[in-house]
Amino acid sequence: MAGRIEKLKLISDKSLRSDIPAFNVGDTVKMKIKVQEAEKTRLHSWEGLVISKRGTGVAAAFTVRKVTFGEGVEKTFPVNSPVIDSLKVVSRGTVHRAKLFYLRDKTGKGARITTEVVREVAATK
Repeated sequence: MAGRIEKLKLISDKSLRSDIPAFNVGDTVKMKIKVQEAEKTRLHSWEGLVISKRGTGVAAAFTVRKVTFGEGVEKTFPVNSPVIDSLKVVSRGTVHRAKLFYLRDKTGKGARITTEVVREVAATK
């Protein structure tokens, strides 16, 4: 039995992505998503607030919410999905909940989260 579990773990470890930065609920992320249109694949930018994370390993997923033209739009992505071309954390949010579903009912100032801007450190020689 242990042999089967080890084989499954080996297979799942191969599909984990290492290029995705660490992020948490409350963070604002900017990502490029691969969108298939007819025969072409284009990159679509998507920036929003991470309102939930669930699962671990291969099964990990997160939900990103943004407001577009006055309408709230949410998308759920598997963390290890090949659809995600790149992901960058724009700002880190300070929250005290694991799921931020209450933001669906809030608008304007009530929908804000205390954030700190993430600054990239330039490499020095």
